Amino acid sequence: MHRPDLPVHGPMDEFLAGVRAEVPLLLGVVPFGLIYGVLGLAAGLPGWAVVLMSSVVFGGSSQVVFAQLWGAAVPPAVITATVGVVNARHALYSASVAPFLRQLSWRWKILLAYLLTDEAYAMAIVRMRDGAPSAHRHFFLLGTGLTLWTGWQLSSLGGVLIGAAIPASWSLDFSIPLTFIALLVMAARGRSEVIAALVAAAAALALQGMPHKLWIIAAAAAGMAAGWIARGLNRRTP
Repeated sequence: MHRPDLPVHGPMDEFLAGVRAEVPLLLGVVPFGLIYGVLGLAAGLPGWAVVLMSSVVFGGSSQVVFAQLWGAAVPPAVITATVGVVNARHALYSASVAPFLRQLSWRWKILLAYLLTDEAYAMAIVRMRDGAPSAHRHFFLLGTGLTLWTGWQLSSLGGVLIGAAIPASWSLDFSIPLTFIALLVMAARGRSEVIAALVAAAAALALQGMPHKLWIIAAAAAGMAAGWIARGLNRRTP
């Protein structure tokens, strides 16, 4: 498998290196996209809306949350706020890669910001931070982002096509917590991440009685605050 820390130079070299780095991660992305497509239909969304959301929102976890809240008839304002909180992590990704992309035009920045999702960032930041300096390293991010985008669009469409053949009486809600638990296990590696996850889980259980599923926003905010505090305390520890 390609190592993103190895030096590559030309635009096409950078782009293809990004593609090669991202392809193995599609093994986890494609099943998630299939689940999202099926769940979107089960929540009552039309097939075209499920597929279109993958291009407009392009955020797997937030799309699943949207489908869940839509199926529960939650008010649009609450859905919008919840999706915004779930996607807030992308602002941190943007701040992380910004120093490496300062020289780019605003057109490039808009394109790369759209493609800057979890898996694309995970591979690109290693190349930008630890790899050899290059005036074309943004093509690496373009390669990772476009590879992930293509895989997500196709898998979402596949989920819609599969979901259309599944009887509406089949309950697929259990797939949502299982999917997020799997993502959590892969993501929670440090002490602050584990603390954030535990606090968010405790808050989610304690606040189940909140109307319009506002416990999702409250639990997310509690988890982020706990993680931020834990990371700050960890840095101060000698």
